[in-house]
Amino acid sequence: MSASVEARTKYEAVIGLEVHLQLLTQSKIFCSCSTHFGDPPNSNVCPVCLGLPGALPVLNREAVTMAMKAALALNCVVNAQSRFARKNYFYPDLPKGYQISQFDEPLAEFGWVEIEVDRTKRRIGVTRVHMEEDAGKSVHEGFPDSDRKSYIDLNRSGVPLIEIVSEPDLRTPEEAYEYLTRLKTILQYLEVSNCNMEEGSLRCDANVSVRVAGVSALGTKAEVKNLNSFRFLQKALAYEIERQIEIVDKGGSIPQETRLWDSREQRTYGMRSKEFAHDYRYFPEPDLMPLVISAEWKEEARQSLPELPDNRRQRFIHEYALPEYDAAQLTLSKYLADYFEQVAKASHEPKLAANWVLSELLHLLKEANREILESPVSAAQLAELLSMIQEGSVSGKMAKEILAEMFSAGKSAAEVVSEKGLAQITDAGRIAMLARQVVAANPKQVEQYRNGKTATLGWFVGQVMKATGGQANPQAVQEALKKELG
Repeated sequence: MSASVEARTKYEAVIGLEVHLQLLTQSKIFCSCSTHFGDPPNSNVCPVCLGLPGALPVLNREAVTMAMKAALALNCVVNAQSRFARKNYFYPDLPKGYQISQFDEPLAEFGWVEIEVDRTKRRIGVTRVHMEEDAGKSVHEGFPDSDRKSYIDLNRSGVPLIEIVSEPDLRTPEEAYEYLTRLKTILQYLEVSNCNMEEGSLRCDANVSVRVAGVSALGTKAEVKNLNSFRFLQKALAYEIERQIEIVDKGGSIPQETRLWDSREQRTYGMRSKEFAHDYRYFPEPDLMPLVISAEWKEEARQSLPELPDNRRQRFIHEYALPEYDAAQLTLSKYLADYFEQVAKASHEPKLAANWVLSELLHLLKEANREILESPVSAAQLAELLSMIQEGSVSGKMAKEILAEMFSAGKSAAEVVSEKGLAQITDAGRIAMLARQVVAANPKQVEQYRNGKTATLGWFVGQVMKATGGQANPQAVQEALKKELG
């Protein structure tokens, strides 16, 4: 799809995201079955999550507390009373034929998340945060379709979820990407979910419509599903906006439907007409009492909130004297921020620690396709290396080689330096002797230097460094050469 440049400026997109987040409880929302990911199929099930007749749900208090923490961190109002409802629809992996969710009386409402795109900050409204149970999982194998087999794994059935529904405040794929990134960062800081898209712990659907720019009325929306990565979200939204603008600009109409993103073809395609709320025949769950949140319980959840990303960023700026950019990058991930802070405290050099974590270490992790939690170089080991730089026992250039060896071999800085003989030469007598030899062997360059071409000093430094395999202290070399050159 490719809308004209004129059409792109004529229309604007209206985007809202629905994010489903699996909570990190040890047991399911209405029974005591384990939520552990990766266990053999249908091994974590019981009469409740299998939907057997007569089995009654019992609400998991820890799931409610985690949901409250998420809602409070998203600046929501936690309702004193909310109610569970039955959302009726048929899926092979939905054993009861309905999903226990919340409808017109959610846990929390009226929140917001602040995003920044192109140096412009905006608040994106959060309509609601409500609790629900997850469905099971359909597993398909076989190709072509004539040989296809499908299996049902109900281990995930009944796992506690929260759904975070945004207001239709997003206007571009970039804003949607930033919103989802901010949301993930906040939730990771809370430790209420691992936010792992590959495991299905974080899932996102997008509602997209277009309208003439400046008009307040909303266009007909399409819901885009199957967005299992942040990159796919951005690409799917860009495609869908182009598709809708092209259709509307030619006088066509957009049907309200659910569409899937095909990452291989890089396009969306229609799956079914979009359901309305009344299609699900919601009614109050008769086996669960209304959920009442006392003021004490809510305050207990509020007091348990950790330091959140924005607060941590500001603290890094003031406590460690970091530039705003460095602090923002370090606090994008709770785990990266934790790692940096350990290095900074152990090395007593926060700016140096920030530089090495954000540049050298993240570069090595990216090349190895690893996350910070998988780093073979611990915070204590990196701090040891930075201390060596500060002491002058290794140069910055040598330290890069040492870090690479630490990363690949899993050794400490001291072990690498000892094995490879990489300790920096700081002996003043030896450096003076080498400087004397280089000066004596290059009379032409000496004459140039003494005739005012002081840039030649850099050439002399290079010669001494070359003679020592790069292990001499550059500052000491420069001082010795200045003395020899008069």
